[in-house]
Amino acid sequence: MRLEDLRGRSVAVWGTGREGRAAVTAIAKRGPARLIAVDDSANYLATPWEDAFAALAPLAGGEHAQAALYTADVVVRSPGVPLTHPYLVELRNRGVTVTSGTALWMAANAAKTVGVTGSKGKSTTSSLISHLLAAVGQPNAYGGNIGIPLLDLPESDLYVLELSSYQCADLSDSPRVAVVTSLFPEHLDSHGSEEAYYRDKLNLLGYGPELIVVNAEDERLRDEIRRVIDSSGFPPVPAAAEDSRFRVEDGTVFCSDEPLFPRSALTLKGKHNERNLSVALAVLDGMGVDVVGRRDELEAAVRSFRGLPHRLTEIEDASGLTFVDDTLSTSPYSAIHAIEAYENRPLTVLVGGADRGLDYAPLRAFLEPRTLTVIGLPDSGPRILSELATLPGVRTQLAEDLFDAVRIAREVTPAGGVVLLSPAAPSYGRFRNFEHRSEAFLQAITDTTK
Repeated sequence: MRLEDLRGRSVAVWGTGREGRAAVTAIAKRGPARLIAVDDSANYLATPWEDAFAALAPLAGGEHAQAALYTADVVVRSPGVPLTHPYLVELRNRGVTVTSGTALWMAANAAKTVGVTGSKGKSTTSSLISHLLAAVGQPNAYGGNIGIPLLDLPESDLYVLELSSYQCADLSDSPRVAVVTSLFPEHLDSHGSEEAYYRDKLNLLGYGPELIVVNAEDERLRDEIRRVIDSSGFPPVPAAAEDSRFRVEDGTVFCSDEPLFPRSALTLKGKHNERNLSVALAVLDGMGVDVVGRRDELEAAVRSFRGLPHRLTEIEDASGLTFVDDTLSTSPYSAIHAIEAYENRPLTVLVGGADRGLDYAPLRAFLEPRTLTVIGLPDSGPRILSELATLPGVRTQLAEDLFDAVRIAREVTPAGGVVLLSPAAPSYGRFRNFEHRSEAFLQAITDTTK
C-alpha cells in the first residue's frame, strides 16, 4: 500500500508522537475521505494536539479511541504501539488494513534505499554506511529510527535508514539493500515472544531485496536466515567472520587478501565496531563501489567518523579514571560488547534499570573467567547481581541510585581504570528516557569529584 492508495478512504493514524504527526501531514495531502488521529493512552488529554494538526485530523482519545480505529478502512500504526496490543488482533479480525508510516514510505522508495536493522549495531552501521557513501561521491539522506521520520525525509536519489523491529514489522516491501547487524532477544514485551521478535525484525528481508548483507559472526542470525535469499536467488553476503571477504584481522582491515587500512583508523572501541565496519564495507562493495581502488578515500572517511552519543562515549576525569556513557545498552548482550571493549583495563560496570525479566545468564557466562567490579542499580540491579554472585573474579555491590553508584565506583576502581555505565536494561521508570539517564550520569560524575 502506498500513500496514494489512501485517497478517498477512512484513515486512522494511531499515535500522536513525531511518527504520528509525520503520517498525518503526509496523508492529509492525499485527500482521504476521513482522517483522524488516535491516542488510546491514559493521559491522552495531555497531548498537545491543536492548530495545524487538529485542522488536518481531529483527535480521538479515551472511550472514542477504539471506535475510531474499528471504523477505519486503514489504520496507520506508529512504532510505539506494541505489536501485542489487543486492538490489533480485533482490527485484523474485522479486515481492517493495518500499516505504518514506514511501510507507506518504503512502498514508494524501496528501490533507492539501504535499510539497516539489528538488535545491536544498527545505528552505528547505518550512520557509517551513510558517511562512507557520501565520501565516495554518493550523497544520501539519512533517517529512520534515530533520525527524521521517513515521511518527513527530503527527496533524494539515495536513502540510508536505521530501522527498528517495530518499523520492520509492517513492511510489505524490502529495501534494495537490506542489512542485519545482529540478532538476540529484545523488546519481547512489545513483540510477544522471542520467535515473534525475530520474525518482525527479519521481515526486512522478506520481499526480495537485491542485496542482503549480514554479520556472519552472529550465530543466532546465521541460524535464522538459513533459507533467506535475495531477488536473484543468492544467499546473504557474509561479513566480519574469519572467512568473510571483509573482516578485521591482526589490526588490519581486509578485503579478501588485500589489506585496506589499519584497524586504528576507526576510533570506535570494541570488536563489535570492527564487525560494524566490515558490514558497512561489504555494503559499499555490493553497491558497486571499488573499495580496494578507493581505499585511501575510505580510510580518510573512517578516520573522520565519530561514534554516536551514548554509545561508549568516553568522559575523561581529573582523577585519572575514564568514565564511559553506554546508556543505550538495554540488554545483557549489549553490555557484553561494551565490557569486551575495555577488558584490558581495570573495570567497574554499572548495571540495572527497568526490569523486563530478561535472562542474564549470558552475561554471567561471559564474566565467568573475568575479574571486575559490578555495581547494581535499581530496579533490576539486585537480580543481575544475584546472577553473578558466585563468580570468583566478580566483586558486586548494590547502589541506592546512579549518584551512589558513581560515588562507590570512584572508591573501588583502581587508578587508570574505567567506570562503565552499560546498564543492560532500559531507562524508563527512574528516568524520562535514555538521554535523561545520561544527563544524570554526567551530573553524578561532576558532583562526586573531590
